[in-house]
Amino acid sequence: MPTKFTLIGSGLAGGVMAAFLGRRGYEVDLYERRPDPTAGNLVGGRSINLALSTRGIHALQQLGIADEVLRHAIPMRGRMIHDKSGALHFAPYDRDPEKCINSVGRGALNTATIEAAQRYPNVRVHFNHRCTGVDPGSATAQLLNLSTAQRLEASGDAIIGVDGAFSAVRRSMQRLDPFEYSQSYLAHGYKELTVPPAADGRWQMDKHALHIWPRRSFMMIALPNPDGSFTCTLFWEWEGPRSFATTNTSDDIRRFFDEEFPDAVPLMPALLEDFRENPTGSLVTIRCAPWHYRDKVALVGDAAHAVVPFYGQGMNAALEDCVVLDNCVQEFAGDRERAFAEYYRRRKENADALADLAVENFIEMRDKTASRLFRAKKKLDHFLEGVLPGIYLPLYTMVSFTRIPYAEAARRARWQDRIVYTTGSALLLGIVVMILASYL
Repeated sequence: MPTKFTLIGSGLAGGVMAAFLGRRGYEVDLYERRPDPTAGNLVGGRSINLALSTRGIHALQQLGIADEVLRHAIPMRGRMIHDKSGALHFAPYDRDPEKCINSVGRGALNTATIEAAQRYPNVRVHFNHRCTGVDPGSATAQLLNLSTAQRLEASGDAIIGVDGAFSAVRRSMQRLDPFEYSQSYLAHGYKELTVPPAADGRWQMDKHALHIWPRRSFMMIALPNPDGSFTCTLFWEWEGPRSFATTNTSDDIRRFFDEEFPDAVPLMPALLEDFRENPTGSLVTIRCAPWHYRDKVALVGDAAHAVVPFYGQGMNAALEDCVVLDNCVQEFAGDRERAFAEYYRRRKENADALADLAVENFIEMRDKTASRLFRAKKKLDHFLEGVLPGIYLPLYTMVSFTRIPYAEAARRARWQDRIVYTTGSALLLGIVVMILASYL
């Protein structure tokens, strides 16, 4: 009798994980608290944009759905920096203009992954089911059918928690001994706003760029949507003289945006309404260990390692988790506990490295992207990549356009920086010595 997996959470990684397991011939029951997205139900409470790059594309390619997804994606080839003056500065992501990250709609991608899983007759998807608890020892999930208010249990050989940053599956594991858990919140929250299409349906800004308004301690970004709109996200302090806490009236909101984002305000006719009505979200990093319990439970994606969104890698890392776990389950088909342990060993260091990189990139995006020195450093990165092919790779390129493990990419970037700065310092010292010698 084939192994039966119970998956909790049918978000992007949940559908992909179910498809991988279904492809291997396992029995899969996937439970999701939201309604069926394939029936036109919107995924509420989260951004409709996602930045899909190499790691995520690779996972979708294994299931044969990458081309379908990318047909509806908008390639973004770099960052468009908006100064306070309204001046624009474009910074390409890579020296190769064909390398880009892709803005995709969450709903469309969620639908594609669920449909990929449902192609296998051994995969069953149950919507409107909320997980209320898990017994790790027996791999049993307690569920509430939100349509009928009926309570039920789902048992199998193993449970995989793909249920997000505030995972019910992980919460059940936190009662086990030993289990390490930590969460760290940024002092910033976020609020989503909208730039609608122009009257003729076209985008009001360059659609092939990720737009950034860097303002030192805070920033706003905008990603294009297929319907001609942009979803903007304001990342701002929770507390302080100028913050979400102190900006309440329409006059306060308008004054703040007129001062900080004067070129964006004319493009946002529903600014005041969006600001008042859209919720303010928090930004959390979650780490835990281990990601599995015996051969009974494993965690994937945000349930194991939630990261802040500033490298655009949260979804891509979750889909890469699915690839690695699928490989481990196949490699150790007769020993599921070893497969779960090996998956954790291969991914934990990389998830921790990504968490650090994401926080560092927030500082880079909000504080440094407006700097001429920063833009010069990026140009130097691309120059060195060109003259040292296969030897020098910028950190952003390694993270977004290769499948080099995150931890290895971070180590390699530090090594490259030491070499560049040491060489640069030596050259500068040599020039100074030569100038001084000419006067002696």
